[in-house]
Amino acid sequence: MNLVKIAAAAYPLDWFDDWKGYEAKLGSWVGEAAGNGANLLVFPEYGAMELASLGGAAVAGDIQDALHEASRHKERSETLHARLAAQHGVHILAASGPVFGLPHADGRPVNRASLFGPDGLIGHQDKAMMTRWERDGWNVVPGDGLQVFDTPLGRIGILICYDSEFPLLGRALAEAGVEILLVPSATEALAGFTRVRVGAMARALENQLIAVHAPVVGTAPWCYGMEENTGSASVYGPPDHGFPPDGIIAEGALGQPGWVYGEVSRDAIAAVRADGGVLNLRHWPEQEPQLAKVALIPRDREIS
Repeated sequence: MNLVKIAAAAYPLDWFDDWKGYEAKLGSWVGEAAGNGANLLVFPEYGAMELASLGGAAVAGDIQDALHEASRHKERSETLHARLAAQHGVHILAASGPVFGLPHADGRPVNRASLFGPDGLIGHQDKAMMTRWERDGWNVVPGDGLQVFDTPLGRIGILICYDSEFPLLGRALAEAGVEILLVPSATEALAGFTRVRVGAMARALENQLIAVHAPVVGTAPWCYGMEENTGSASVYGPPDHGFPPDGIIAEGALGQPGWVYGEVSRDAIAAVRADGGVLNLRHWPEQEPQLAKVALIPRDREIS
C-alpha cells in the first residue's frame, strides 16, 4: 500500500467499573479512526494502566498491584484488539503495558506494545531502555531485541518513549528497512514530552522515515505513577523534498485528547532516501572515520 493514513492518539486514561466500559471505550476510539479512513492506529505507552482500575481503588493506587492487575488483562485485551482490527480492516498498535513471565525478566515485568492487523496479532515490541522511574520505582526490565514488522503498510518499527532518544536503536531499524517508526509515550512533564518529541523528530530526520508520536494526556489521580500526563499527538517526517519544511505532517494541541491524522506516502519516503536535499540515511557510515579521530585540544595549546 503506497498511501497510509495514520491516526496518532492523544489518549486519556479512564476509570472502569467493569470490562464492558473498557470495551466500549476502545471500540469507540477504533471506530472513529477507522471511520475517518485511517488504516494505521497508534495508541500510547502505558495506556493499558487504565485496566488497573478493574481491581479497585486500593489496587490501582499501589504500583506493584497496579502492574499485576493491568498485566492480568493482557490476553483479554489482545483478543479485543484483534477483533477490532479485523472488524475495521486496520492495523492497531495497542497501548503498551506490563507483561510478566518472560524467561529473562526474573519475575519482573517488561513494558510491551503489541501490533495487530486485520488477520490478528502480528507481534510484540518490548521497551529497550528504562527510564529512571521504571528502574528505581516500578522495577520494569528491558525487553530482548528489536522487531521489524513487514506489513502491507510498509515495514514498521516501534521505539517506546525513552527508546526514541537513542539514535542507534532507530538506526538499526532503518537499516532493516523500517519506513514508519511508531513512538508511543507517557510523560508526566512538558520537559519529558519534549525529549521524546525531539527524539522522534531526530529519528525521522536522520533515518529519512515517518515517526508517529502518540502520548497519554490528562490526569489519572487514581493510578499510581500515571497521575499527570503531558503531550500532544503528532506525525513527523524528514524536513526535505516531499515533506513539510518543518517536518511536521500533523500535530494536535498540547493536552487535547483525540486522534491526529496524517497521510503519508511510501513513495515519498523512497524518493527522499534516493534523492533528497540531504542523504542522511546513506551518509551515516561516513561518520565512522571521524569517530576514530576524536582529539582533545589542551587549553594552553598554541595553534600555529
